[in-house]
Parts: sequence; C-alpha cells; structure tokens
Amino acid sequence: MADQDQGREQARGSLEPLLRHLERTTRLERAEARRLVDEVVAYFGESLPEFVARRHRELQAESLRNEAIYRRIAEEAEERRFAVGKLSERQVRRLIYG
Repeated sequence: MADQDQGREQARGSLEPLLRHLERTTRLERAEARRLVDEVVAYFGESLPEFVARRHRELQAESLRNEAIYRRIAEEAEERRFAVGKLSERQVRRLIYG
C-alpha cells in the first residue's frame, strides 16, 4: 500500500499541467480538479485481479449467481484497458478463487 501511495504522489507531480488545464477550461477549483484526477488515476490503476475481485463482490451483492457473474465480468473486462485477450469464464473463476 505504501508503494501505491508513493506512486500516486509521483503521478500527481507529473499531472500538474493537467490540473492547470482543468482549472483553466472548467469551473473546477484546484482541490476539485485534484480529486477528479485522483479518482480517474485510481480507476485506471486497478489491476485485472483487483477489478475481478471488486466486480465479483459487487455482483454478488446484487444476488447474481456465479455463472452469470463470471460471464458478465469476462464481458466487462473486454471493455477495460487491461492488456489481456478475451477471458473465459474459467479464467475469471481462477482469478477469484485461485
């Protein structure tokens, strides 16, 4: 976790031009722009295993059955920026349960 926080701090420094741009071109204050950028960086910084685990928890909370969850996660993973090919339901299951 400390490494992740350190990486975010380093990324913030390189994002200064983006923060200035957002302040200049939107109605966002600096703190709001920073929160927005932090959220976007965190969203796209999620690894495939983290994404699968999070979506599995979320979809279970919606009372979906695992077979439907595996299919849906495999479909959603295709739309994300992960450098992976199409996931089978078996691969999704293995990411969840090891």
